[in-house]
Amino acid sequence: MAFDAGKFLKTPDLEGFDKLKKEELVLLAKHLKLDFRVSMRKQIIKNLVIDKLVDAEILGEEALDLKVENVDAFKIKQLELEHQLKLKELEMKETEKIKELEMKERLEMDKKEKEDEFKLKELEMKLKELEMKERLEMEKMKIEMAKEESNTKVQSKSEYFDAAKNIRLVPRFCEKTVDKYFPQFEKIAHNLNWPKPYWTTMLQSVFEGKAAEIYSALPSEKSSDYDMVKQEVLKAYELVPEAYRQKFRSYKKFDSQTYVEFAREKEDLFDKWLTSKKTDNNFDNLRQLMLLEEFKLCVHLDLKTHLDDKAVGTIHDAALVSTKVLDTQDNQARRTVDLTPFKESWIEINDKKTALKCKIKCLNRVYRSEA
Repeated sequence: MAFDAGKFLKTPDLEGFDKLKKEELVLLAKHLKLDFRVSMRKQIIKNLVIDKLVDAEILGEEALDLKVENVDAFKIKQLELEHQLKLKELEMKETEKIKELEMKERLEMDKKEKEDEFKLKELEMKLKELEMKERLEMEKMKIEMAKEESNTKVQSKSEYFDAAKNIRLVPRFCEKTVDKYFPQFEKIAHNLNWPKPYWTTMLQSVFEGKAAEIYSALPSEKSSDYDMVKQEVLKAYELVPEAYRQKFRSYKKFDSQTYVEFAREKEDLFDKWLTSKKTDNNFDNLRQLMLLEEFKLCVHLDLKTHLDDKAVGTIHDAALVSTKVLDTQDNQARRTVDLTPFKESWIEINDKKTALKCKIKCLNRVYRSEA
């Protein structure tokens, strides 16, 4: 049965009013011409209707209790909703905080994973470097072992060298061309890989004349030294550096010679002198040779002989040796020397390479110093 607002107002019932539904309250509010909206809550519409009915004395003031009671319930409901909303907000904040923590942990884990991955790559690179170094060391050891093995083989070959079989390949010795013989022999020995300890054995089989005598006179320890044998043989034939120098300086042109022949012979003697002094086409060695020769020409014969015996190689060494000799001579020895054909002079030596600068008092021949 449809609700009739006019009929309800004629016989109002407080208990019945309290049980009215929202639709019925809306019809009642419209009938009373209240200012409301249908979208309002039921309790609000109900409160408006109660206020109107009490004012119109249709309902007694006891009806206000329904209003107050319902308003309190509404406020409680509102507070409950607000509380639930706050709880929801707190829950959401907590959830966000948890998510942030999880994100932070995830980022830290990612960072740690990347760091661990980087460290792992570094370790791998270091391991590769160590492996490379070990491989290089192994290769180096293999090369060294191969060299040692090769040297051992060469030594073994040297130990089992058949001298008798190779003697027939030794060039014939000629006393007239001794200076040319040794370079020829050394060239053949190197080309055929003859062990150097056997060179003197090969030579003694072809030596003759002075060379054979010199070799026989040498002690056993010297006769097995090729360089010593070569030096003694050349000395016996006056083919030492000093002999070459004197030949070069004293060689004069014969009437029967052409100037071309003379120049060629002079050049050959000069080359032999340089070769015997082992200048090796080195400018500084040649410079020292010229300076040393000039130095010896400027000093007393006894001092020159002493320098020859000492086999000084540079003008610096000659200056030091000469200074030492003159410093150690006693006064009596100086007085016994006949100084008539000589006069005193000072030689200044300024060797840029050795930074040596000194003066040596020496005796020069009068005719040479005055020339």
